[in-house]
Amino acid sequence: QAQFVESGGGLAQPGGSLTLSCTASGFSADRYTIGWFRQAPGEMRVGVGCIYSGNDPYYTDSVKGRFTISTDNAKRTVYLQMDSLKPEDTGVYYCNTFPPNGLGGSWGQGTQVTVSS
Repeated sequence: QAQFVESGGGLAQPGGSLTLSCTASGFSADRYTIGWFRQAPGEMRVGVGCIYSGNDPYYTDSVKGRFTISTDNAKRTVYLQMDSLKPEDTGVYYCNTFPPNGLGGSWGQGTQVTVSS
């Protein structure tokens, strides 16, 4: 079963930057879509962007132009570079296949991102 471990969250000031990492394991699929998801306090978990091997990433309008998804295939790691952070970016960030749990996996622990003055 696929497993995803997120890291890199923390506290940032508005306008600051953070880089999140997601390491995947437990599967051998050659091609798949990986997405980043965010669950803000009191809100539903929603996707913010995804990337399919060999293609350009997709971003929701709320993060487009500020967030960048990239991959390191040798390390089986997906990154989410977050720039120009806003308080509304606060939440727990998860990575998973898109759609979620498509490789027999499940939601991981996520990593907390807090943007506050």
